[in-house]
Amino acid sequence: MANAPVETKVRAATSATFLVSLVIAVLNAVAADNALLGPLPSWLQPIVIALLPTGLTFLSGWQAKHTPR
Repeated sequence: MANAPVETKVRAATSATFLVSLVIAVLNAVAADNALLGPLPSWLQPIVIALLPTGLTFLSGWQAKHTPR
């Protein structure tokens, strides 16, 4: 089982999470304040930051095809 191939769905979800998290980290470093999400109330900003990678991970995993066995 340790040498089993990684399914396409897992690779797609992992890649989406990494890329979105990287973009959020870069934007946070560049903005260095809450101006990026300024129009949102301060209590809603952490929720949006947490749900964005989660939602994109779900969508990429949903859309990717299963690896044939």
